[in-house]
Amino acid sequence: MARVTFITGGARSGKSSHALAMAAEGAATPRYFIATAEALDDEMRARIARHRAHRPAEFVTIEAPIALARAIAEIPDGGAGVAVIDCLTLWLSNLLGQGLDDEAIARAADDLAAAIAAARPRIIVVSGEVGSGIVPENPLARRFRDLLGWTNQKIAGVADEAFLMAAGYPLRLK
Repeated sequence: MARVTFITGGARSGKSSHALAMAAEGAATPRYFIATAEALDDEMRARIARHRAHRPAEFVTIEAPIALARAIAEIPDGGAGVAVIDCLTLWLSNLLGQGLDDEAIARAADDLAAAIAAARPRIIVVSGEVGSGIVPENPLARRFRDLLGWTNQKIAGVADEAFLMAAGYPLRLK
């Protein structure tokens, strides 16, 4: 079984469901869900509520909208079990919302990759794929697309396996 798995894909492609199913395989416990979403508006609160309702009760939720590398390093119980990180797309959005420049975000992505590589539990990372469409006309959207693409490459680089989700089906990349 892979120790680090990276799952990417478009919106509503089945990334989170696949990650939870992978985490539920076998006897790895405890099970952690490291959430990066912040409930900043009603629509996001509803999305978070839907995710919580679909997540099995045995998952311990760790909220880490910004300090994701630290959250991974501080997983309790001696690092046993499995942790699902959902998702890098929102984490990057949170970093942009903090006003970080590209260099600071690149350093945060490097720190995250190092934390994932050093983690003791099995890690399953979920991230969106936003670079397959047209070039956005908005400079912020282009910046987001580029930063997420670079971040995804760094995290996929430390993963033992990687999948692209399409219409609910995983396509093995690595």
